Amino acid sequence: MTWWPIGASLFASSEGSGLFIGLAGSGAAGGLAVAGFEWNATYVLLALAWVFVPIYISSEIVTMPEYIQKRYGGQRMRMYLSVLSLLLSVFTKISIDLYAGALFVHICLGWNFYLSTILMLAITALYTIAGGLAAVIYTDALQTLIMVVGAVILTVKAFDQIGGYEQLAAAYAQAIPSKTVANTTCHLPRADAMHMFRDPHTADLPWTGMTFGLTIMATWYWCTGQVIVQRSLSARDLNHAKAGSILASYLKMLPMGLIIMPGMISRALFPDDVGCVIPSECLRACGAEIGCSNIAYPKLVMELMPIGCSAHRRREESAGRPGELLLKSLWNEQVKRGCVEGPRVDGNWCRLVIVVLIGVSVAWIPVLQGANSGQLFIYMQSVTSSLAPPVTAVFILGVFWQRANEQGAFWGLMVGLAVGATRLVLEFLYPALPCGAVDTRPAVLGSIHYLHFAIALFALSGAVVVAGSLLTPPPPGAQIQNLTWWTLGRDLPPGAKTAGSRKQAFWARVCGLNAILLMCVNIFFYAYFA
Repeated sequence: MTWWPIGASLFASSEGSGLFIGLAGSGAAGGLAVAGFEWNATYVLLALAWVFVPIYISSEIVTMPEYIQKRYGGQRMRMYLSVLSLLLSVFTKISIDLYAGALFVHICLGWNFYLSTILMLAITALYTIAGGLAAVIYTDALQTLIMVVGAVILTVKAFDQIGGYEQLAAAYAQAIPSKTVANTTCHLPRADAMHMFRDPHTADLPWTGMTFGLTIMATWYWCTGQVIVQRSLSARDLNHAKAGSILASYLKMLPMGLIIMPGMISRALFPDDVGCVIPSECLRACGAEIGCSNIAYPKLVMELMPIGCSAHRRREESAGRPGELLLKSLWNEQVKRGCVEGPRVDGNWCRLVIVVLIGVSVAWIPVLQGANSGQLFIYMQSVTSSLAPPVTAVFILGVFWQRANEQGAFWGLMVGLAVGATRLVLEFLYPALPCGAVDTRPAVLGSIHYLHFAIALFALSGAVVVAGSLLTPPPPGAQIQNLTWWTLGRDLPPGAKTAGSRKQAFWARVCGLNAILLMCVNIFFYAYFA
């Protein structure tokens, strides 16, 4: 693939219906700070192309668990990461996009919620199974164009309704529902709604967590996730992978103005629906008692866009080839090693398992409706913060520390899993409380923000990896050569032509200059909205 469909696909892969619904909903609930989840991608996307992709190419791998198996040896870590990747896809990607897409269709067309889900799955399966990764990437590129053009039109109409950007802060501050809970403030818009950097102790999105905890989670998603990495690995050369990351990073700057601000405007225009706090009012508006911020974007589309423009795109690439790759690799490796008996499997068996996983995703949808105060995007990040940091620690130490070995990495994953899963279970046992209720949740939930928890979990897992590796023999040379940053082969292949290498070097410099410019733009926007 060339750079432009890769960049568009990287963007579209992360901006599914779940993020359109979730980002706008979180913007309606809390203001601009949620844009940090998008802008942070700039730095990790550059790390993907400049650091991780060269290593993945050098190691000649197809899936991320396969890299871990080559780097550390043994089979148990590869098995664990394959299963974890599939489960995270179910609970933080597939189920969210299914719910968000069905919610949009339900609000726009009035169709049955689960009928909408089945129809979207059928359409996605048709082009994914028929065309494979190439079809998904080109479909993503087309949908990127549709998303951006449609979102620009809606944004212009939304700002026109409130009198322009200058009126956004005032309009949002007055977005108070007519029915409120007595002696509470949960119906009031946040006073720091227009600021990116917020108090590290009391804010909904503390700047410390958004700077450090978010980077840990973003590294897992962008640099070690199968859905994302395989798009960069499809590049015809490294310069196209770099240019694709740069394009995706520029596109990731857009959701602030095209999704989050329209979400805030939606609350300002429809405070009784989007900003409801009384359970009976929320049930009327969206069918969920805990809150209705998730309907901010579809509500805006239905009210402001003319008939014919309020159609919603739907795609879920993680239900197709990435899952199939992981399943095939996992099972066939077991057969090859004699760990299990049975034939090596083809894609049909894997697709059957994917159907089962999607069935689990559909069954999980009712849980999403009441999770994390009804904020779909925050639910996704909360689950990720409990499970992803140990994986990030293992990958980073594997890439940058040659002494890291299988024993240390495995027990780092296991300790991280035990601690993270404990918090995750507590979050489901003690869900978010409705407005005015007394908070009786355990202190680990009430006093430790999930982004701060991600930092602690990353540090704990990394410490276990380091300690376990130092207490056991170092890895053999075969598990280091061409598999770490310090042992990466950077020589040109034999017979490489001088003219071709000069051309590659020229485009490498162009990519480097664009990367610097991109970071300057990103820093400017952070400073402007700080």
